[in-house]
Amino acid sequence: MTNRTHSRPAPSLSRREFLAGSTALSFAFVLAPSALDGSQANAATPGRLNAYVTIATDGTVGIMAPAPEMGQAVNSSIPLIIAEELDADWSKVRIEQSPIAPDYDNPIFKSQFAVGSLTLRGYWMPARTAGAQARRVLLEAAAQRWSVPLAELTTQPGQVVHATSGRRLTYGEIAGFAQVPDKLPEVKPEELKPVAQFRLIGHDVPRFDVPDMAVGKPLYAIDVQVPGMMYGTIVRPPYKGSGPKSFNRDEIKKEPGVVEAVAFDHAIGIVGDSVPAVFNARRKVKAEWRDAAGAKVNSAKDLQEYVAAVRDPARTGVVVRKTGDADAAIAAAARVHASEFTNDYVYHAQMEPHSCTAWAKPDSVEVWTGTQWPSRTVAAAAQAAGVPPEKVKVHLRQMGGGYGRNAYVEYVTDAVLLSKAVQKPMKMIQSREDDLVFGRFRPMTTQRIEVGLDGQGKILAWRHRLAAETVVPYLYGTARLEAQKGVDHIVVAGADVPFYDVPSHTAEHIYEERGVRTAAWRGIGAGYTNYAIEVVIDELARQLQKDPMEYRLALLKDPRARKVVETAARMADWGRKRDGRALGIAFGKLGLPPVGFSMSGTVAEISVNRSNGAIKVHNIWCAVDVGLPIQPNNIVAQIEGSIVFALGSALKEQITIKDGQVEQSNLHDYELMRMSDVPQMHVEIIRSGDIPLPVGELGIAGTAPAVGNAFLAMTGRTLGAMPFTTDRVRQVLARS
Repeated sequence: MTNRTHSRPAPSLSRREFLAGSTALSFAFVLAPSALDGSQANAATPGRLNAYVTIATDGTVGIMAPAPEMGQAVNSSIPLIIAEELDADWSKVRIEQSPIAPDYDNPIFKSQFAVGSLTLRGYWMPARTAGAQARRVLLEAAAQRWSVPLAELTTQPGQVVHATSGRRLTYGEIAGFAQVPDKLPEVKPEELKPVAQFRLIGHDVPRFDVPDMAVGKPLYAIDVQVPGMMYGTIVRPPYKGSGPKSFNRDEIKKEPGVVEAVAFDHAIGIVGDSVPAVFNARRKVKAEWRDAAGAKVNSAKDLQEYVAAVRDPARTGVVVRKTGDADAAIAAAARVHASEFTNDYVYHAQMEPHSCTAWAKPDSVEVWTGTQWPSRTVAAAAQAAGVPPEKVKVHLRQMGGGYGRNAYVEYVTDAVLLSKAVQKPMKMIQSREDDLVFGRFRPMTTQRIEVGLDGQGKILAWRHRLAAETVVPYLYGTARLEAQKGVDHIVVAGADVPFYDVPSHTAEHIYEERGVRTAAWRGIGAGYTNYAIEVVIDELARQLQKDPMEYRLALLKDPRARKVVETAARMADWGRKRDGRALGIAFGKLGLPPVGFSMSGTVAEISVNRSNGAIKVHNIWCAVDVGLPIQPNNIVAQIEGSIVFALGSALKEQITIKDGQVEQSNLHDYELMRMSDVPQMHVEIIRSGDIPLPVGELGIAGTAPAVGNAFLAMTGRTLGAMPFTTDRVRQVLARS
């Protein structure tokens, strides 16, 4: 069950190219300003059309969706923004995936890249401006045809209207005669449609692709068929930085259906005439791998060393957040509260294991795949094929989930290399087992939080120390980490308390490089950092014998933050006692200072089976402030999805490594949430502004701490290790 309520300068785009003819009017907008406010815009490359809006003479409006789609519905939401300002008839809109080109870059990343729940926020102002400029061109064409002042004209969905005379022209009719200007008209920020007049945005306009998905029409990477293609898979070494010294190539090549077996520097490739043939041969690979640091990883032992690191004042790391002098304040505090938390590695478990089809020709390469980072896909394919990027053609397919995993595009490189090896089109597929064992994981961490308090229990200072491997170098490169002065924003995300009344605060990342393949994971660091923060808040409330909800409200400085907590408490009927159950509450945030923060208040209702240690989550209530909701029903779906994702990492999901080898092998021993585990979810949307704020990962930050705080309320004990496996819960309950 879900409950839902709703409680800018624009870019001046010039030198745009147009294509006008008897069948369509196309607008070539460049949605790649160098700043979020769109104050600077990149001009179109002369001679190249990249149309975002095409209006046919039958009234059909074609709109390009510039961002990759992985279930978050941006292939509907961004065109919806353009259609809103264009005043298009949504029933006549046809949406296509854009090509990969700088013109379609997300302004935040200056790249076509879907990550961090920042897609809508990035395209918001450029998309509005594109639609508004297209509408202005239509108005000017109609004004010229009727010889009336532009100011006398307005639009209704799909029509230009002259109210004085009662005349109307459809957009299709205008497309048949319009003379396209050499320069698009400038649309000033104040000339954009007032938010109060939106008729599409903020309403439950259905996703355009749901009917096709319901009958299995969308093509994923694994569905691609190319004439004459072969099939291949990649066998990676167990640990990062290694590669094959030798393998039983002759034996593998004798397997039925196998065409080739090849050693690359980083892996072994197998090519055959069918998927079963390739997978059968893959199971028989015997390889000797080069030594690497990852061969020594033992996650159980390493975790204890992480714990020692955060406890040792001599172990200093990179200071990632600092306000005031927390060290001095803690040293002078009347009392210091300290808590420690650990979490294991976590696998993305995206629905579709990696697949990519590539055809590497002598002077070009063609690729069919799904990816969160189309721009990097082009670069990776070009490098692997040894051709210039302009000789790469990528056909984007919808992803079967991403969650950060498909920001890494090594599967594209693999497919291109295999195609080069046999000089034929190649479909590379990873099995679920290989996708898991050779996956990239959310880092294992240990955190220690120390809070300095005065004699009345008021917070004076907060010190947050986190030990973990880095992620930024493996996604963006070491130069990016150096440019950020060592701050790994992925690992430490959420390790701050900007909305709480904390006078002095410091957060520190102690590097513990072990050689594990790490990655960004949905919600990045907030899945564990906010758990530690919010549980400590509850611990402090208990020590002062205060209600955790009321204690939070007293600490929260931001009215929006207080409102989401208050709303979640109201939704859950916070003050009502439950027989055999308990409630926990948590505050969460998502975003960055330049783009703004969305906020959540989350309440979990749980019970605990004390004999077997099983935690049952019965209800989750989540109030979310997302600024301006674009598609409310889709926001609810995204919040629900992130809640389930967070519950999996809190209750079940766990990667362990011994002697460099991942010990889990498939979904029978890497346990995910099942339908029977999913609680009733109740989501309430709070509108607080006229700009959309991040949504897709917002449910991550508050879910686990709400569960942990409910356990604390029920038992008086803190769950310090995620996931909360039954063994761990029994151990906590057994403590005196």
